[in-house]
Amino acid sequence: MSYYKHHLFFCCNQRDGGRTCCNDKGATQLRDYCKSQVKKLGLAGQGQVRVNMAGCLDRCEEGPTVVVYPEGVWYRYASQQDIDEIVDSHLLNGRVVERLRI
Repeated sequence: MSYYKHHLFFCCNQRDGGRTCCNDKGATQLRDYCKSQVKKLGLAGQGQVRVNMAGCLDRCEEGPTVVVYPEGVWYRYASQQDIDEIVDSHLLNGRVVERLRI
């Protein structure tokens, strides 16, 4: 059994030299928003949900990106509304958000 029911890794990579990166698209701020929503809903902690920052997940051109484990579902997102949909559909109700899936 996994320590967390869902473990989210947000790519928050910052690249130099002009190459596309998730952090240029607001990844850190939206990860912080996701983390606050998970806490607000009482979903954080052992056996529930963990939201983490990751280095490069090598999909920045498709992002910003987040991967949800243990399912291994990859999402792109662009707004707080996208994050809310991932939290509500995937984390609370076990339904993949197909429109955001990579």
